[in-house]
Amino acid sequence: MSSVRVLTALALLAAAAGAQTVRTPSTGAPAQPKAAVPAARPRTAAPAAQPHVSDSQMEADIRARLARSKKISLDHLQVHVQGGVATIEGHTSVVQHKGAATRMAKAAGAVAVNNRVQISEAAKEKAAANLESGRRRAQIKRGDSRSDSRTDPQPR
Repeated sequence: MSSVRVLTALALLAAAAGAQTVRTPSTGAPAQPKAAVPAARPRTAAPAAQPHVSDSQMEADIRARLARSKKISLDHLQVHVQGGVATIEGHTSVVQHKGAATRMAKAAGAVAVNNRVQISEAAKEKAAANLESGRRRAQIKRGDSRSDSRTDPQPR
């Protein structure tokens, strides 16, 4: 009777440990025990290497990034972070500042960004005029617009 209990206990331990002996069909020899397949890890929004940052620390980092920017004025923007989601509100007179503020918040570790920055009508009209004339920001900055020679390849 005690040998039956010992064998039952060993069978339960083997089953609990996941040690299964599988015989190969061709040779009948015992194969290696199957390894347990690890459970899939759930995906997270932030990279695993990045340590968790509190909302107040993230908000301070976003404000510092905006303050270090030479072009964006923090005077017209307000930043709030709740649950890793940054909300940026305010007004700007440059269209590109809205996108730059979003990129800075994401670089600071925000999971998502609600960008509620309002762009002035003058900035919208200036951007529309540049689009109509075919001028891009880089072309304006460098002076002359590109010639058509880049779009029409010349034979070699």
